[in-house]
Amino acid sequence: MPILKNSNFSRSIYMELVDIGVNMTHPSFAVDCRAILESAYAAGVTQMLVTGTSLQKSINAVLLCQKMDEKRRHLFCTAGIHPHNASHWQSTTRIELLELLRQPEVRAVGECGLDFNRDFSPRIQQERVLEEQLELAVETGLPVFLHERDASGRLLDIVKPFRDRLRAAVVHCFTGEKQALYAYLDLDLHIGITGWICDERRGAHLHPLVRNIPCGRLMLESDAPYLLPRNLQPRPKNNRNEPSYLVHILAEVARHRGESIADLAHHTTECARAFFILPTLD
Repeated sequence: MPILKNSNFSRSIYMELVDIGVNMTHPSFAVDCRAILESAYAAGVTQMLVTGTSLQKSINAVLLCQKMDEKRRHLFCTAGIHPHNASHWQSTTRIELLELLRQPEVRAVGECGLDFNRDFSPRIQQERVLEEQLELAVETGLPVFLHERDASGRLLDIVKPFRDRLRAAVVHCFTGEKQALYAYLDLDLHIGITGWICDERRGAHLHPLVRNIPCGRLMLESDAPYLLPRNLQPRPKNNRNEPSYLVHILAEVARHRGESIADLAHHTTECARAFFILPTLD
């Protein structure tokens, strides 16, 4: 296994990490995508899920996985319609998305959900498109990669009737409060934690909450190129987040959970591999 190295560690630790949310099709990665991936692998982030947020970006995610990982061992992706793009849903979208979900690189439906913070699409349309994608998850047997901002109550209302028929679902980039976290856990949802927890301005409330996420339900993600950990030192000059910085998020989450970095890496990696049905690497 690779040696995970980070300035937060007093010694090198042998382990592997899975980054469950990387926006690798973002234009900022276009020039040096392969170098970014190699940097991640060298840091111990050996498997990644490339996030699909629209039909075109989901297609691009599949193509990127095929191009950059021919053996299908390191790169996988999701396919779905982000709530910001819900207004783009058309009569043919379901058929096109279903075709994408049947590709071997695709391991989850999403990113889908509700965003009542920015409201880039009408809320009624967001809810309808979420329901359409939950139906697709039931049909395909794939887990769901959920987005939620300022909409936990409605998200729960919509997901609950589907829950018994869904294989699994993760609330990606959880940033909410205790009540929302407990409600998600009560519904047997998984939780994804990003570098938001490293932001003392808006993420400090997560510090005590992450202790309450059971092993087997917690996964880690960079959400790169977004959400560069605010306390990362030295900070990159371009302020671009990268999957290799997942090791910094790992250390921060371990500190607030009161567990070792090695233990946290082990159980979050095992959780992600079981959730997305990823291969174990030699």
